[in-house]
Amino acid sequence: MEQAESLAQLGVEARSRMAAMTRRLASLQAHVTRLDALGLHLTDLAGLDLEEFDFSGAPALGGPSIPAPYEGLPTSAPHDSSPSVRKVETQFGLLDQLFAEREAQFDVLAGLLSSEQLRAESAPSGRPIISGWQSSPYGYRIDPISGQRAWHDGVDFAGKEGAEILAVASGVVSWSGSRSGYGQMVEVAHGDGLSTRYAHNRENMVEVGDLVRRGDVIALMGSTGRSTGPHVHFEVFKHGRAVDPATYISRTHQ
Repeated sequence: MEQAESLAQLGVEARSRMAAMTRRLASLQAHVTRLDALGLHLTDLAGLDLEEFDFSGAPALGGPSIPAPYEGLPTSAPHDSSPSVRKVETQFGLLDQLFAEREAQFDVLAGLLSSEQLRAESAPSGRPIISGWQSSPYGYRIDPISGQRAWHDGVDFAGKEGAEILAVASGVVSWSGSRSGYGQMVEVAHGDGLSTRYAHNRENMVEVGDLVRRGDVIALMGSTGRSTGPHVHFEVFKHGRAVDPATYISRTHQ
């Protein structure tokens, strides 16, 4: 009777420990899933080869198998290579702690890479339109409304009414609304004294304070303000002074 009770008690303890180990394993699997996701995110941010750094499959491993005794096992039992339940639980705990530390390190690294990428994207480059043509250059020109020789602070790109206008660099929207002569205008501050303006819009798609990334749609092309037809008037300011956008337009994205 006592032996049966002892066996029953051992069975209860074994099931309890098994349940605890199962929960621990589920926690470890969740950590692995998160590390895989972080790895893919870091690979993408760093521009690495996704085929070389494939986090969706098992890592390529190999080498000869050389059995090693577990620490703490009695030397008098060389044939008993099975670790104790306590030993397995300890190893689970160490793995859990290691994964948590790696997640924290990966999070910091992802933040640094994201900041670096954002800085790289904050330099204006390319055109603020997907399709269209340059209808007026920067500098002196014959004003299309007055017919007089006048200075033009930006570059005009003509296109279809309602066409998408894109941010040429990442930054924060510092103006979104009507402005004398410009009609509906969006201004984006990019840091380091640089800002860009997009004017005569039919509709602004962003608000002051919005964070925009290069290529985001910030407005729709129109002919508001002092304008003769659908186009976007594009300006680049450096330390408060308008500069020729041509240099930035001709740049390729890094």
